[in-house]
Amino acid sequence: MSKKNWDRVPIDAQSIDAPLSRAAIFLVVTVASELTALTKVCLALDGLDDLVKTVGFRDLSARLSCIVAIGCSLWDRLHFDRQPLELRPFAPIKGAVHAAPSTPGDLLFHIRSERPDLCFEFERILLDSLGTGVTVVDEVSGFRYFDARDLLGFVDGTANPTSLDLPASALVGDEDADFVGGSYVVVQKYLHDLSAWAKIPTPLQEEIIGRTKIDNIEIDDDDAPRKSHKSLATIVDAGGNEYDILRDNMPFGRPGQREFGTYFIGYSRYLWVIEKMLQRMYVGDPPGAYDRLLDFSTPHTGTTFFAPSRPTLQKLAQAAQAKLTAPTP
Repeated sequence: MSKKNWDRVPIDAQSIDAPLSRAAIFLVVTVASELTALTKVCLALDGLDDLVKTVGFRDLSARLSCIVAIGCSLWDRLHFDRQPLELRPFAPIKGAVHAAPSTPGDLLFHIRSERPDLCFEFERILLDSLGTGVTVVDEVSGFRYFDARDLLGFVDGTANPTSLDLPASALVGDEDADFVGGSYVVVQKYLHDLSAWAKIPTPLQEEIIGRTKIDNIEIDDDDAPRKSHKSLATIVDAGGNEYDILRDNMPFGRPGQREFGTYFIGYSRYLWVIEKMLQRMYVGDPPGAYDRLLDFSTPHTGTTFFAPSRPTLQKLAQAAQAKLTAPTP
């Protein structure tokens, strides 16, 4: 990361390590199975980097970036020769009290910038290029809230890996040689009951989250009778090794509709890490001792994708396009 100077050039498409931004759009679409729709998708994926440059060059300081991730179903329909080892659909989770649904999604576009108008312009041109063969199933405009806080009032993303730790946590390595530099992506759209949350005393809120509210200090709850959200979301294997993910969660909302939420997006080198994290949150550790944050935050979506590196994405898109447009024998 430190060797990249994105103040002088547009950010490459598929740059998972691009800076966290003040604004973002999370766009999830499904793709029709008709030849025309699939061909247009391949063209758009192949040209994604050019589109980032076209829009982003207008203001390099706004740091426009875009990551596209592909769902399992579309991966099959585009007849890619290879598939990431762990890629599979989001598995719904049913806990004793709360559940995480699985919802449709063939493509996720994570659009980031310091300027919401550049996010808007990029999405507008992108959807025009994708054509009528795609259907938007979820579209969320997120914003950075005060000092990187969520709408519950707590700082979000403190434990993100940085510098040299980021690739080891978020990017696939030699364990899947065909997809080195890519990342598994899981998204969930949570809506918060802010009225109920506001009735909870701050000390109990801090106990639920696992951090102090004002100064964001981590609370040691190893001996507590009930684990916090922070502890349940920390994954450690049998050998004592901790596995991080990269989160770029964003608040969103429409006060006039009483809609207040957090869009969770997690990038991980290993899909199992996020899956285990969600199992611990919804089922509990021990079972039944679920994440109490779920009493106030309800997931409305849940989808899994894989974001290839830029060179891999272009190769896959070009190969799929050649297959789709090849004359029938």
